Amino acid sequence: MKYAIIIPDGCADEPQESLGGKTPLEVARTPAMDAIAKAGVLGRANNVPAHLPAGSDVANLSLFGYDPNVYFTGRAPLEAAAQGIALGAADWAIRCNLVTVEDQTMKSFTAGHISSEEAKELLATAQAELGSSLLEFVPGVSYRNLLLYRGSQSTAPFTKDTRATPPHDLTDKSVADDFPRGPGSELLNDLMERSFALFADHPVNVARRAAGKLPATNIWLWGLGRTPALKSFRELHGLSGKMITAVDLLRGLAALVGWDRIEVPGATGYLDTDYAAKGRYAIEAIPTTDIICVHVEATDEASHEGKVDAKIAALEAIDEKIVAPLHAALAAQGDYRILVSPDHPTPCRTKTHSHGFVPFAICGTGVAGSGASAYSEPVAGASSLSFDDGSKLMPYFLRSQLT
Repeated sequence: MKYAIIIPDGCADEPQESLGGKTPLEVARTPAMDAIAKAGVLGRANNVPAHLPAGSDVANLSLFGYDPNVYFTGRAPLEAAAQGIALGAADWAIRCNLVTVEDQTMKSFTAGHISSEEAKELLATAQAELGSSLLEFVPGVSYRNLLLYRGSQSTAPFTKDTRATPPHDLTDKSVADDFPRGPGSELLNDLMERSFALFADHPVNVARRAAGKLPATNIWLWGLGRTPALKSFRELHGLSGKMITAVDLLRGLAALVGWDRIEVPGATGYLDTDYAAKGRYAIEAIPTTDIICVHVEATDEASHEGKVDAKIAALEAIDEKIVAPLHAALAAQGDYRILVSPDHPTPCRTKTHSHGFVPFAICGTGVAGSGASAYSEPVAGASSLSFDDGSKLMPYFLRSQLT
């Protein structure tokens, strides 16, 4: 049996007035996803417990079958794993966004989708001026970077009670009341405050302003934690896997659960990603793994920008260039099963992740069809198949018979 998982990140949404009361998923032309729902089972899953942050870190742990109440320790450690960074028992990883804050308002949590090359220059300056034997700034991809705290249990100022707001939760909102708080927050706030002056006249920002682009006004620190002790996916579910993604969070999760990672040229983690290349690489991987997983960030990015039309376009590209060819290739090679599911909702109205159920569809060998009319939030909501604990979906998907 071969398995495939397609994750259109954050694609679940609310009815839109501009769409006549329908969601982007309802309006998008997605014949391949609809065919999976019609041929198999359609349901909904809640991947984020109410008391945990509504982020991709928690949600994807659930989606992979790991109870986040047991395994979640923070987002940044997963991204550190993506870069092969080993954290000691008392080390902390902290997500370090480059952002644009003007008049105490979060204008852009991506600093205008700053390039990786520009980010590297800014992080080098941050390391030279703010870093130390304890603090290491590590460049990543675009605005997504890390700060490592290399301490000891006697010196680390942070605890599980340290809180920091994700910057994508603050788009077009005041940041005045959302700076880090709790143990160790003084250090985080000091670094963030000092970065304003450090970046103000930095050559990268001088050039960006001259080109009419948003500057990276400062760093924003959040998502901190220590490396989780995850069982391997094979130990938990008995199967091997490979991951296709352009996002370090998913790369890191794959590394920690023992999956191989496939790097696809042209995969950007944004709306301009090469959807067709992701589909081709997924098909090529089928013979060499039990599970191939394709994660696409574009739908989530469109939501963060409040772009309904872009979200619809991304859904249609995922359907045409990934779901359709991958499903056909799976069916042609023998026994298979395919799952389509976002990790969490990201409403275009709020421009941020939210708690709540997401629709999933499964079809393939041993799956009895339920006759669902389409793959969408309302149709899934009417199904009797529901997982209040989203971590139960993966073992359900891998069961020998689904009825």
